[in-house]
Amino acid sequence: MNRTDVLETDAPPTAVGLRELAFRHALLPLRLFLGVTFVYAGIDKLTDPAFLSASGDGSIGDLMRGVRDTSAIPALVDMALNSPVGFAVALAVGEILVGLGALAGLLTRIAAVGGALIGLSLWLTVSWAVTPYYYGNDLPYMFCWVPLVLAGAPYWSLDALIRRRRRALLSEG
Repeated sequence: MNRTDVLETDAPPTAVGLRELAFRHALLPLRLFLGVTFVYAGIDKLTDPAFLSASGDGSIGDLMRGVRDTSAIPALVDMALNSPVGFAVALAVGEILVGLGALAGLLTRIAAVGGALIGLSLWLTVSWAVTPYYYGNDLPYMFCWVPLVLAGAPYWSLDALIRRRRRALLSEG
């Protein structure tokens, strides 16, 4: 896609510049929102002693046992129940890594795939029985990651910086 595909050529120069700027950075707010949200969710889980318990009010174990029979894939819940605390820590660390990847724009597509998979797994387990389906928050999170899977982080990212450096090194040599 070139610049004329995106912009109207008869627009005033300032409008063209603003549209181009908006086009280039359209995914940045989504990236920041998802990054902050996932880092926060992971830290929240790791710092909640009730959540990091195999049983009890607010524990991952009780949550998983509560959704087991209504989930789309009970076997997935059973795997988590084999080691609920280990699963909770893995989930929290995964959320933090995904969020940091999105915020820094480092390995953004890989981080976005991770975020989408976390959203998908939580939708198929924890929020599967929520009706109507759009009241559950995991499905929208899953789909919010898709644009970042497709586009990555072409601006304001470590991925872009690495890509520019690589191109500069290739053009020198």
